[in-house]
Amino acid sequence: MKHNPKKVLAGIGFGLLAVVCFSALDTTTKHISTSGISLLMALWFRYGFQAVATTLAVLPSRGVGVLRTAHPRFQMLRGFLLFCSSLLAFFSLKYMPVGEFTAIVLMAPLVITLWATKTLGEKVTPLRWALVMGGFVGTMVIIRPGSQHFDWTVILPLALVVTNSSFQVLTSKMARTEDPITMHLYTGWIGTFLATLLLPFVWEMPHDWIIWAQLGLMGFLATIGHFFLILAYMRAPAATLTPYLYAQIGFAMLGGWLVFSHVPDQWTLIGMGMVALCGALGAWLTVREGRVVVQPAES
Repeated sequence: MKHNPKKVLAGIGFGLLAVVCFSALDTTTKHISTSGISLLMALWFRYGFQAVATTLAVLPSRGVGVLRTAHPRFQMLRGFLLFCSSLLAFFSLKYMPVGEFTAIVLMAPLVITLWATKTLGEKVTPLRWALVMGGFVGTMVIIRPGSQHFDWTVILPLALVVTNSSFQVLTSKMARTEDPITMHLYTGWIGTFLATLLLPFVWEMPHDWIIWAQLGLMGFLATIGHFFLILAYMRAPAATLTPYLYAQIGFAMLGGWLVFSHVPDQWTLIGMGMVALCGALGAWLTVREGRVVVQPAES
């Protein structure tokens, strides 16, 4: 299936904006995890911000009709998957550097490429399979089973790969027929509801204005990041977008260096490079296969 080149280019742009937001969100999350505040409370604030901000911005102009959906069960499942992903991400970042965490989580685009063959009907060529395997090997270099870098904390981002892959494939499928604003509203309120169930057990009042500012920033970044992702999937197929998601590794490393002065070791950098290279080659392959023709943006 051919896609409008300008529309696909816009989708790629929205995808890159989304990963910038997610990298900044991860860096902020790790920073707030060192403040002593409960991560579950931070998660509640993140979803509450998204739900309230989106509702206040949309409901006056769209009315309650914006809540109509043809797939309420899919909306609930999508919200649940994102909540699980956020919960796993918050606790992963408490124990892991931002760059390494991001590289492991970016196994998700590899899994999405595989799942796209079954759930979205997208063809995956042998060369693309090879790139998927190359990215997997790079991830194993980062994790290094049997080394001192491999411990129980690796289970958290690996579980996140499963939930995040499911979330993104479902997003791509639903974006073909569902209103992105409707999806955004359901995601925010479902996450808020689930987090509220846990809130009585972890509530504590932040007394530092810096913590309040970080909580607000987390909510803002999550809100616009996921909206950008929905817009991206509305304009470009999953197999086209996923290679560009590897750019998040670079943004995450930059955030980890600027905020925490963390520089990955040699083997970790090699693994990250392998994952990023396979993603870049996947982008080149997408153009080479002729499914889309990406033109340079006019200045």
